[in-house]
Amino acid sequence: MPLFSFAHSKGLAALAGVLLFFLACPAHAKWKYLRDGKEADSTVQPLFGIVLMGGGPRQEPAFKRLCELANGGDFLVLSAHDEDAYLKKTNAEIKPICTLNSVATLSFSDREDSSDPKVLRIINEAESIYFAGGDQSDYVRYWQDTPVQDALNHHIAAGKPVGGSSAGLAILGEFSFDSMIDTIHSPEALANPYGNRVTLARDFLRIPLLAGTITDTHFVKRDRLGRLLVFMARILQDNWAQQIRAVAVEENTALLVEEDGKARVVGEGQVYFLEAAHAPEICAYRQPLTFRGVSVQRVQPGKTFELKKWSGEADSYTLSVVKGDVQAPGSSHGIY
Repeated sequence: MPLFSFAHSKGLAALAGVLLFFLACPAHAKWKYLRDGKEADSTVQPLFGIVLMGGGPRQEPAFKRLCELANGGDFLVLSAHDEDAYLKKTNAEIKPICTLNSVATLSFSDREDSSDPKVLRIINEAESIYFAGGDQSDYVRYWQDTPVQDALNHHIAAGKPVGGSSAGLAILGEFSFDSMIDTIHSPEALANPYGNRVTLARDFLRIPLLAGTITDTHFVKRDRLGRLLVFMARILQDNWAQQIRAVAVEENTALLVEEDGKARVVGEGQVYFLEAAHAPEICAYRQPLTFRGVSVQRVQPGKTFELKKWSGEADSYTLSVVKGDVQAPGSSHGIY
């Protein structure tokens, strides 16, 4: 299995010979925690940064950067509903990337886990936090409006780095598709923007560089442009924002963001930056979406983008949705 495949698929193969430190859970707790490394908390000062991974098994440069930002401290993976073998495998794959005080994986199984003082201490002591792939509805259900949400936002406000892949990236923006009922595919969303599976969340994590932004992953691979345009249209239609931006990351690709908002694309695919500042023309229950004039900037691997200026080394074009059909007039490469 390729390195870092845990960001996309949670394998169950145990890895023998890894020295692990287990933190005993109270009898009533359902969460699991596996720590590999020193038991004592690190007191180093990490460096701020955001690592946005589009999912997929090949994310080596992204993990290396998130690991480096920990500055030798404690690296924490947050996930949900995992077997012990996944926790072992995750720790074992991160450990060789760079020198760290510890690598640990904390897996939640219930909303009650988010009030456990031991869980909060683990999060508070982490220098770098990575949100694993899986199901973002678990993260929203278990963490939003709980002490864990407060701890995560305190981590960010303290200038500590965060990153996420797939579902873990989906929760990093001010707005997110929370997948509370199930996932949604582009044709279905475009045909009915208010269908019961178009479920959105907001005000979970407070990352200033991603304010007013929604994210999406596996973008081209899973043809998610149409549904992202629906999410943007819904946010505007429902008056959640007067302007909406989106960062959409392709599979096996990542956006590495610095403290000043300057970012670089690494990996195999592109990152798309979308923006709209006007309400859709038609966005209603059981009516195909009409939403014109969405600006797009497509950034290739190795190129840069500045989030604060919302511009960079990009191919620029405009998208429109007319009666559920996504169009890119004048674009030489189609809608993607």
